[in-house]
Amino acid sequence: MVPATGHLPLQQPLGRCASSRKAADRLVLACVGRGERPTQGTLVTSLANIPEQLLPLAVAISDLAPYHRNPRTGDLPAIAESLTVNGQYRPVVVNKGTHTGRPNEILAGNHTVAAAQQLGWEQIAATWIDVDDEAAARIVIVDNRTSDLAGYDTALLAEVLSGIPDLAGTGYDRESVDRLLDDTSLPETLELTSDGAGTGAAATVDYLQWGYLQWESKRVRITSDEVEALNAIYTKFVDDTNSDLGFGWHVLQEAHQEGGTA
Repeated sequence: MVPATGHLPLQQPLGRCASSRKAADRLVLACVGRGERPTQGTLVTSLANIPEQLLPLAVAISDLAPYHRNPRTGDLPAIAESLTVNGQYRPVVVNKGTHTGRPNEILAGNHTVAAAQQLGWEQIAATWIDVDDEAAARIVIVDNRTSDLAGYDTALLAEVLSGIPDLAGTGYDRESVDRLLDDTSLPETLELTSDGAGTGAAATVDYLQWGYLQWESKRVRITSDEVEALNAIYTKFVDDTNSDLGFGWHVLQEAHQEGGTA
C-alpha cells in the first residue's frame, strides 16, 4: 500500500521495477519516481544512463545531500563527460544518517552526483550504509586518499590509451597522451659480457629498438639503422630547404614514390 504522500521511505529506492529495452536503447520502466504507484509504459529518460544491473539501486538525486565537509575538489566537466559517454558504472555511497543526524548524506561520489545534476539526471544508483560521524569522515577521506596514493605504469598507460581511437570519456585528450609518450624513457643500452677479445665490459650496443617515430598518440619503435637513415634524410632536407618545416610530408612522399616504383 502506497502512503498518502505517494512516496516510500528513501531507504527503499527504485527497485524491483520491471524494465525492458526498446528501439534506440530507450529504457521503459514499469514504475516512476521514488516509490510512486507503477504505471505501465512510463518512459523515464533520466534513467537511460544507468545500466540495468544498477537500476534497483536508483534513487532521486534531489533527496540526497552532499557531505557537509568534503575537502575534495572535483573536475566536474571531466566527470560529466564520463557519465555522458560511459553512463554510471558504479553506485555512489550514501549514509542513512541515523547516527549523524544528517540524513541521506553522500560519502563517496559527491562530484559524480553534482555532475549528474548538471546533466539533468533525476536519478542515480546508490548503496547505503549507516555509520557515525567518525566513520563517515574516515570513509570520505580514504575514498579520496587512496586515489592520491596510487600511481601509473606510464608506458603501459600510454600504450592502452594509444589503442583507444576515441578518447572521449577517458579523462585524457590527444595532447595529454602525447605528453605521456614524450615522458616514456627510451630503452637503455645493453652491456655485453666479455668475449675474451678485449670487448664486452667496455662495449655497449644499441637495444633492438633504439628509437621511436611518433605522431598523434601513436609511437613506433625503430632500429638504429632506421634512425641513421632518417638522420641522413633529415640532414639533406634541412641543407636543401634551410628549415625542417615539412620534413614529415617529405618523408611520406619519399615512401610513396618508393612504393610506386617497387
